[in-house]
Amino acid sequence: MSTDTTASSAAATAREPEDAPPFRYTAALAGRIERRWQDHWRDHGTFNAPNPSGELGDPELAAARGDKVYLLDMFPYPSGSGLHVGHPLGFIGTDVLGRYLRMTRHNVLHTMGFDAFGLPAEQYAVQTGTHPRTTTEANIERYRTQLHQLGLAHDDRRSVATTDVEFYRWTQWIFLQIYNAWYDTDTSRARPISELEAEFAAGTRAVPAGTEPWEQRSPVQRRLLIDSYRLTYLSEAPVNWCPGLGTVLANEEVTPDGRSERGNFPVFRRNLKQWMMRITAYADRLAEDLDRLDWPDSVKSMQRNWIGRSEGATVRFPVTGVDQSIEVFTTRPDTLFGATYMVLAPEHPLVDALATGAWPDGVDDRWTAGAASPAEAVASYRVAAGRKSELDRQENKDKTGVFTGGYATNPVNGAVIPVFVADYVLMGYGTGAIMAVPGQDQRDWDFAVKFGLDIVRTVAPSDGFDGEAYTGAGPAINSANDEVSLNGLDVADAKRVIIDWLAGKGAGESVVQYKLRDWLFSRQRYWGEPFPIVHDEYGPLPLPEDQLPVVLPEIDDYSPRSYDPDAADTQPEPPLSRATEWVEVDLDLGPVAGSATGQGVRHYRRETNTMPQWAGSCWYPLRYLDPTNSKTFCDPDVERYWMGKDPARHGAADPGGVDLYVGGVEHAVLHLLYSRFWHKVLFDLGYVSSEEPFRRLLNQGYIQAYAYTDARGTYVPAEEVVEAESAGGTPGFTWNGAPVRREYGKMGKSLKNVVTPDEMCDRYGADTFRLYEMSTGPMDVSRPWSTRDVIGSQRFLQRLWRNLVDEQTGQAAVLDGVEPDEDTLRLLHRTIDGVHTDYAALHYNTAAAKLIELNNHLTKVLKPGSVPRPVAESLVLMLAPLCPHIAEELWSVLGHEETLAYAPFPVADERYLVADTVEYPIQVNGKVRSRITVPADADREAVQAAALADEKIVALVDGGSPRKVIVVPGRLVNIVL
Repeated sequence: MSTDTTASSAAATAREPEDAPPFRYTAALAGRIERRWQDHWRDHGTFNAPNPSGELGDPELAAARGDKVYLLDMFPYPSGSGLHVGHPLGFIGTDVLGRYLRMTRHNVLHTMGFDAFGLPAEQYAVQTGTHPRTTTEANIERYRTQLHQLGLAHDDRRSVATTDVEFYRWTQWIFLQIYNAWYDTDTSRARPISELEAEFAAGTRAVPAGTEPWEQRSPVQRRLLIDSYRLTYLSEAPVNWCPGLGTVLANEEVTPDGRSERGNFPVFRRNLKQWMMRITAYADRLAEDLDRLDWPDSVKSMQRNWIGRSEGATVRFPVTGVDQSIEVFTTRPDTLFGATYMVLAPEHPLVDALATGAWPDGVDDRWTAGAASPAEAVASYRVAAGRKSELDRQENKDKTGVFTGGYATNPVNGAVIPVFVADYVLMGYGTGAIMAVPGQDQRDWDFAVKFGLDIVRTVAPSDGFDGEAYTGAGPAINSANDEVSLNGLDVADAKRVIIDWLAGKGAGESVVQYKLRDWLFSRQRYWGEPFPIVHDEYGPLPLPEDQLPVVLPEIDDYSPRSYDPDAADTQPEPPLSRATEWVEVDLDLGPVAGSATGQGVRHYRRETNTMPQWAGSCWYPLRYLDPTNSKTFCDPDVERYWMGKDPARHGAADPGGVDLYVGGVEHAVLHLLYSRFWHKVLFDLGYVSSEEPFRRLLNQGYIQAYAYTDARGTYVPAEEVVEAESAGGTPGFTWNGAPVRREYGKMGKSLKNVVTPDEMCDRYGADTFRLYEMSTGPMDVSRPWSTRDVIGSQRFLQRLWRNLVDEQTGQAAVLDGVEPDEDTLRLLHRTIDGVHTDYAALHYNTAAAKLIELNNHLTKVLKPGSVPRPVAESLVLMLAPLCPHIAEELWSVLGHEETLAYAPFPVADERYLVADTVEYPIQVNGKVRSRITVPADADREAVQAAALADEKIVALVDGGSPRKVIVVPGRLVNIVL
């Protein structure tokens, strides 16, 4: 069958003739070889990468190995189901590159750890009572076993898990550095919060206008002012509250239909006090520095779109009867004259101030939703809005909304316009308020039509336009007052003129706005990093560094409080809040600014939320560098060696970072954005020399596979499906004798089409599995899985083995002291040159094809046992990155006592790269009719003469004269009759 699994091919592979040679390269022999070499590499620390200093330091060895290269795979989460064959694609790819680089004189750091905190382990704990650490550590051990059998060349001394107490001690330490920092817009960098406090005290920095002077503030007031500047802060924020899971969810954990990705529970938008990180302070740098990175353009675009930088203006609309204004951000201030109503997000703080009285006289019934008062209408609408996902609110297909009962004044024309509440405006974007210009925005148009609101065009539509809202370019119309006129101006000029006018009136100013919002950093979970924060009666206080780590307490019940999953009006209660003895503590925090007594032992309450899973994955590349250091998260000299800027190799704009980061495109935005943010804070504070964590990024493709459903639509085991030709001659598929339907997509447990690397290693050997995965396509392209095709990779390795090893004795069967023939030498050196290029470019599929071509040549031209040693050894060395176990065994059989892991990669002799002859295809009227071989230095006339003399071409010309003969040097001859 042509699917992802097949029992028949497995059986064929397993059956060996009874009289098979004792040293035939079978799956059993491959397994013995692989386990032996895996143990050898582990026992000898073959792939341990020396640091320039410190406990893992060996400066002489580091220098001897050559230029450093830091290779990194994205942190895997250790799920209970283990790996399927799709997971190792990137891991093997980076391993191949690392092995090649070691052989070309590089000091390569490559290791693997685990992003081990997370909701799945906690949910399992809720269901079974098993401690999440028990589950997590068992899963990690299974992953390590699976990765070990693939022969990955990792420095295992450096492996970490985010759940290791010593690791999350430093996660907490980094959190404190961010908490104890603020962003100085004057210098465009983060600085220690102590410097801000010193500037306020010295009077060199003014406190916010309209507030008390620093010297007149109490210690607590000073503390609260300082807290408002921190890069980490507590804030009321609209969040995704999931009662069914008992926790707040990040946006990426919510499905498009407003339910939790895990458990499929309803998710509600609610305002809750949460920890936030001020990532928005870095928005410009995060966007601009993308130009300095060697990343796919698609990923850069996704990050820029997520940051969403836009230039526009803030405009203030005075509210009737209230001494406040509604501030909006708009990218189109040139359309202000067309603003005929306003809309506030349901969570906007001004909603309650507006919806206080009775309905105004003559209000349109469509505006009131049948409520007796604005307050009743708004309250009811808020409940309904809270049940919608953010995506549903943005789409707002039904154009719902209610009138607040209040009005505002358009500052450009004095028009009094109604203020509505509608859920398509989100509090987290902009100011949570918009000016609605229905003439220029289709969503506003639809809302205006539904509620009977005025529509005024402010841009002249193009000729022939017969639609509704016009969003194109054109001259301004209906846009003038006694002091300013935009009429006739194009969009850019109209923007400039109206912004200047608004600024002169104090009604607005030019600003830059972002879609990016501050990072919601709280989770109501047990299984996460505890915050190094305690609270007194005035708010949060950081723990001194010598009181780290804050270790998770043991608890009996991991579940959140029992909630009605459909009830939005419930309150989160983190599991940690029930660990009373841990939560309520008496501590001496030392001299803490703003504390009631200044210092001494006092009573505090620990923070009961935990950090999100992103926390540990934001900085783990740094801990890999120096994992045994108990004095700091990473020694500065070690960081500078592995991740520092290198303008000599990468150009003057080099930001530093990991040399190659490989992982799935699903992490293209959030993980990478959050990691970049943390890294930039650490750079600003002087803890790292690199400005970016990842210099180069590659998104590997996916392994895809067939899945099968029966008549009920239920997935059936793919490995039990049988392929049979139907009556019409087309392939058909059956399971237990009944027809099934085939579909194609991702490999997954739920689709019952999973193939594990364990199966492949048992059935064929790890080297065969590695070779097959790398041969099926370029690294960055998704590819289909077909188990039956794996046999092709195994047969290549068997042929290569037979060419170099006596299958009866297991001894080397190569010729010593014999020079290869000219054709073999030319092919050998072309292969060396091509494989060099392919490995460096991560084109492993074409490298494998070249090795197969060379081995096929040896099989056809030379008998087994007659391969000259130089050819045999070069072939083994070139194979080593792809198939390291068989290569090590062959290298040993050939008489070498040392591992080939650091053996010099073969170098091509330029003499053999110059071709003596060139083959030209000959096209006649666009179709290839023959081929000729001519000397490589033949000129156009000689090539043309040879082509016209070819007997097939002579017959086609049949005594006539061609109308035209075109010779493309080195490529083809085209004859037009």
